[in-house]
This record gives sequence, C-alpha cells and structure tokens, in this order.
Amino acid sequence: MKKSLIALAFGTLGLGIAEFVMMGILPDVAKDLGISIPVAGHFISAYALGVCVGAPVLILARKHPLKHILLALVTLMMVGNTCAALAPNYWVLLLARFISGLPHGAYFGVASIVAEKLADKGKGSEAVSIMIAGMTIANLFGVPLGTSLSTMLSWRATFLLVGIWGIVILYYIWRWVPHVEGLKDTGFKGQFHFLKTPAPWLILGATALGNGGVFCWYSYINPMLTNISGFSTESITPLMILAGFGMVMGNLISGRLSDRYTPGKVGTAAQALICLMLLLIFFLSPYKWTAAILMCLCTAGLFAVSSPEQILIIRVAKGGEMLGAACVQVAFNLGNAIGAYAGGLTVSEGYRYPALTGVPFALTGFILFLIFYKKYQARY
Repeated sequence: MKKSLIALAFGTLGLGIAEFVMMGILPDVAKDLGISIPVAGHFISAYALGVCVGAPVLILARKHPLKHILLALVTLMMVGNTCAALAPNYWVLLLARFISGLPHGAYFGVASIVAEKLADKGKGSEAVSIMIAGMTIANLFGVPLGTSLSTMLSWRATFLLVGIWGIVILYYIWRWVPHVEGLKDTGFKGQFHFLKTPAPWLILGATALGNGGVFCWYSYINPMLTNISGFSTESITPLMILAGFGMVMGNLISGRLSDRYTPGKVGTAAQALICLMLLLIFFLSPYKWTAAILMCLCTAGLFAVSSPEQILIIRVAKGGEMLGAACVQVAFNLGNAIGAYAGGLTVSEGYRYPALTGVPFALTGFILFLIFYKKYQARY
C-alpha cells in the first residue's frame, strides 16, 4: 500500500470524526451551552451546509497545484475545529461548524483525483477506496473515541483532538504525497460542461437517493436497536463499532471488485444489496442478532457504493473533474438530510418504519445506477 494513499486517508479520518461525532455528543453540547437538543441539531445542519457551499467554491482554486490545495483545505479544517473547541456560545459554534464543513467535499474531490493519479495501472478504484477508508475508520474507532472523550472530559476536547490531528495530516501530506500534475484548466464555464450530459446526473441522483434511503433508517438506528430489537443501552457502542466494521469491509472489498469488474456493475450490485437489507430490517428487526447482522450488511452496502460513485464521477466529468468529485459529497450530504427528514416522518408509527421508508429511495438509486451501467459504463 502506498504511503501517499495512507496520508490522504488520514485526512478523510479527521473529516469523518468532525462530521459524525456531533451526533454522539449532541446532549453534552446542548447541556453546556444551555440550549435544547433540537436546537443543538443545527450544528449538524451547519456542517452539511458548509459541505454544500465549499464544494463548488473549489473551482476557484483549480489553477493551483493539487497538493497545495490539499494542504490549504486541511488548514481550514484545523481552524474550524479549533474554533469549535473554543466556542463560548451557540452562534460562534454554529459558525465554527460551518467553517469545518467547508473543506469536506472539496478535500474528497481533490484527494480522489490525486489518489487515481497515484494509483498503479488498473488500480484506480482500489486507490480511491483506500483514500475513503479514513471515513469508515472514523466511524469504527474515531466517533466512539470522540464520544468517550466528551463523556470523560468535555465535548470541547473532541474538537480539539480533530484540530491537533490536522497537524499530523499536514505533515504526512507534505512528506508523503508527491507533486501531482494539475488538471487542464478548461476555464470557469468549462468546469460545468460535463453537466450537459445525463451520465453525471445519474451518478449524483443515485448517490443522493441511495444514501438517503440508508439514512432514513440509520438516523434512528439507536432507538430501533433498543426499542425494537431489545438491545440494552450499554450495547449501543459495540454495535456502532460493528456498523463501522461493515463500512470498512464494504469500502475495501468494493474498491478491489470495481477494478476487476467495473465501478458501474459493483455500484449497482451494492445498491441492490441496500434495498434488500432495508426491506429485511423492517421485517426482521425484532429478532435481536438478525437485526445486528443486517445492520452490518447495510452499512457495508452504504460504503461499498461510495468508491464506485467517486471514481465514476471523475471519469465522466472531463474538464470538470474537481467539481464533479466534490459534488458527490454534496449529493451524499443532501441524501443524509433528505433521509433523516423522511425517516422522521414515520417514526411515530414505530422505529421499524424508517427502514421501510428508505426502500423507495434506495430502489430509485438502484434504478439510476442500473441505467448508468447499461447505457454509459462502456464509455468510461
């Protein structure tokens, strides 16, 4: 495994902790700042908004060397999370979370391009999956660690940890990532030219709706496991680690298979798996260990589809690779927001129903991926 790819994965690890840890420490933040938990939920939305704003702004930096852009984005991540650790009130923390989100999609976009350029011939998808692996490891170890730090010390220590981790990322990107030839500058308008064809819209639509289907269910995973499946509250942390393990394995296996077959075929199969798992979770969630296994398989599907989406958008977005790769992260976060909202509408019927609500979203994502595979995969 190339050290340069590990350095890139260090970056996605930091971003993954910064994004997802807020869900685990929300009660601590709300209590410390004297606000309600629903109001504290705005900090999650602020990060997602930062992702959506930061990704398209990336095209303004298109003329700069890719390595320099990565270093600038990591610096911005450090600033945002350090400000979050020091935030004295709601408004400052809200702004800090927005700043923290700005480099997220942009980093994934640039790092995907760098990873593919550094990959051995025929190993582009595997290289991108290694870069994305940091995000899955964040869910496996980083988020539980951050939540524990919040409980034992303070929620501020969690964000300070991410800020300090940024120093490590800067060092290893500077040391291990070689100079990579920049992309051909097609001009400002040229960055958007790829959006005139259906292929990128199929990928972005599959990303938003496919992930939205999973997050209909995953946003309410804790109460489902305790209220429906019968697990104790103490079991949630090891179960979340199991879910993270599914993400890690799904991502790595998908990367290898995408190079052997095609990203379109693997992405379509992974999306089909998600549809099936969500349906089975609805029917079988009352059965304790069956629910745990299905959870692991569904989270594996979630990240098994991620590297095919990331590599495909780079290939279809000729002349606008940086914007295209960043837009996948916008679509991912949009799917999170749509899924959490749609799942919440059916929670009153019982915590099994968000999984059923997610099936139509996931099925639509599967259909979009299948159309791409049948009509466009051969061209890329």
